[in-house]
Amino acid sequence: MTEQPQSPLGVAIVPVTPFQQNCSIIWCTRTKQAAIVDPGGDVPLIRGALTEIGVTPAAIWLTHGHLDHAGGATELAEALSIPIIGPHEADKFLLDDLPTAGLRFDIRDMRAVTPTRWLAEGDEVAIGDVGFSVLHVPGHTPGHVTFFQRDLRFLLAGDTVFASSVGRSDFPYGSHETLIAGIKAKLLPLGDDVQFLPGHGPAGTLGEERLNNPFLTA
Repeated sequence: MTEQPQSPLGVAIVPVTPFQQNCSIIWCTRTKQAAIVDPGGDVPLIRGALTEIGVTPAAIWLTHGHLDHAGGATELAEALSIPIIGPHEADKFLLDDLPTAGLRFDIRDMRAVTPTRWLAEGDEVAIGDVGFSVLHVPGHTPGHVTFFQRDLRFLLAGDTVFASSVGRSDFPYGSHETLIAGIKAKLLPLGDDVQFLPGHGPAGTLGEERLNNPFLTA
């Protein structure tokens, strides 16, 4: 029997906050270095998952500035002494406003976030041996980014595309037209075989969404 090679990338999902946001821990299976993507809250739960998986956290990556994705980033970064990478600087106003946003949901200890590094279209980020390309896909928020691993055909989509749905755009700064245009121009062309992990709900493939997502077939 031929032994199957181990994937270069490990992925674990830790649902956090009352919004059940898919905080994901991704790691290079060779180096065991990990990134925590969108730690919206429940920091003790995330830290427990890191210990259970047995990886070394090296960075926090943010897709955008909403509280359910970024609300735990400052606390986690300070506890682990790691940098916060992303999102695009257009979401600075959301990250600055996190304490006020938290109070709207009776969350009193949420802290503002100042990223170590902002991201822009075409940037590259890496965890261990595994690199990701950054795509700026606004509409849900102005500074929303996604992370694409071309060789592994894997996309961290945040709140852009979901299984049979797309991100909300009914905010004063949102734009449904911009979001749909970005998904069609930047994400769907990555390939039907690309598996994506959204910010909420189950994973899917871009091919399935291209064919059957009612927001993208209209």
